[in-house]
Amino acid sequence: MKRQELFASSVHLLEIDLLRAGVRPRLARPLPPTAYCALLSRAYRRHLVEVWPIALSDPLPVLPVPLSAPDPDVALDLGAVLRQVYRRARYERVIDYRTDPPPPPLTPEEAAWLDHHLRARGLR
Repeated sequence: MKRQELFASSVHLLEIDLLRAGVRPRLARPLPPTAYCALLSRAYRRHLVEVWPIALSDPLPVLPVPLSAPDPDVALDLGAVLRQVYRRARYERVIDYRTDPPPPPLTPEEAAWLDHHLRARGLR
């Protein structure tokens, strides 16, 4: 409901989905099956939605954040933001990467990539 209210307004909507479960918004064309995605609906062209599918093994993208005209978009480095949140929250003290991966279950390809990624960093 809130999403529809935003679409009816004159604001831009940038949605960043870093959850690997749940129902994604419906679009004219189905979203690709990826772990994460980002969607941008600009106020002045609602019928066109920019989509960034993000696989678990992909670096997080730099996303455009639209401002009011005539100001240009501002870049949001999602990877840098996530790294900063991780450091500030001290998640390395809470998360034990030697245990089973978090739910929901990973695909075999994702599980293999994650295992290799964690081993390369000495976390497994």
